[in-house]
Amino acid sequence: MIKDIIKKAEDKMKKTIIVLKSDLSTMKAGRANPTMLDRIEVEYYGSMVPLSQVGNISAPEPRVLLIQPWEKSTLKDIERSILKSDLGINPSNDGTVIRLIVPELTEETRKNLVKNIKKAGEDSKVAIRSIRRESNDKIKNLKKDGNLSEDEVKNVEDDIQKLTDNYIKEVDIIIDDKEKEVMSV
Repeated sequence: MIKDIIKKAEDKMKKTIIVLKSDLSTMKAGRANPTMLDRIEVEYYGSMVPLSQVGNISAPEPRVLLIQPWEKSTLKDIERSILKSDLGINPSNDGTVIRLIVPELTEETRKNLVKNIKKAGEDSKVAIRSIRRESNDKIKNLKKDGNLSEDEVKNVEDDIQKLTDNYIKEVDIIIDDKEKEVMSV
């Protein structure tokens, strides 16, 4: 019972880290990265599908993304979706592929990006602390029901706190690494 609570808490915290890494990978850091396009959806035969499902995305150069659609007829739809997105990059369509040139980041853009990175990190920490609170509430309910002693409750809460601290440290490391990546020119 107790092990299940701790295991569930750890699984949820791991998922929080995965979501954070995924969110940060879509933030442009002055380098072309195919994951920047993960959130973009393209209309394809009447339904919206992720861009990665209608073509091959590669980064042949540090600041260039190349999108090679499976079908040439989708070029205009891909171009339209990129223009509608929050990327702020104008696609260049040569009739067979779409090139996206990732602009150099200005100092102001970098600072704004760092603010967004810190916010994402803080949101992840809040989520982890919320998971800790849920787990501690479950433990306290077990104590109320008479299934746990005071010492057992204290030990389990200590284990959950250690888990929380480890994942908070991991969030800090991820955020620091991403900040360094963004601020390096």
